[in-house]
Amino acid sequence: MKRYLLDSNALNLFAYRRRGVFEKAIEVRRTGAVVGSGIPVAAEILAGARVGSSWEKNFPIIERTVSSIKLWPFDLAAAHEYAAIHAELKAEGIAMQVIDKMIAAIARTIPTCVVVTSDGDFSRVTGIHVENWAV
Repeated sequence: MKRYLLDSNALNLFAYRRRGVFEKAIEVRRTGAVVGSGIPVAAEILAGARVGSSWEKNFPIIERTVSSIKLWPFDLAAAHEYAAIHAELKAEGIAMQVIDKMIAAIARTIPTCVVVTSDGDFSRVTGIHVENWAV
């Protein structure tokens, strides 16, 4: 079974049904795939919705969205992958945001996982597959 982990940008587009991400998620779910995200992504997107100027309107949308999808944890296995990714990128002189390394680490612990993003940073991490669903 294929699994798709939405990064923060993709999850935001999914929540607000923009740029075809929601429709693509429905399409891959019909094939039996699981569409979800990681707990760090949920925290980031909830925090962003909570501090926005229209937070009273947007927060419930985001809250419903993260409650309706699979959320993979950042557990000890992911922490080990995070350490490996951090070391790999540092050795290559590549800087990456902590949240992105956490997302990549979670993805590397999930069999047959694809990271869905419009961000090119993930392509620099070995061992994960990346797709851009935004049209």
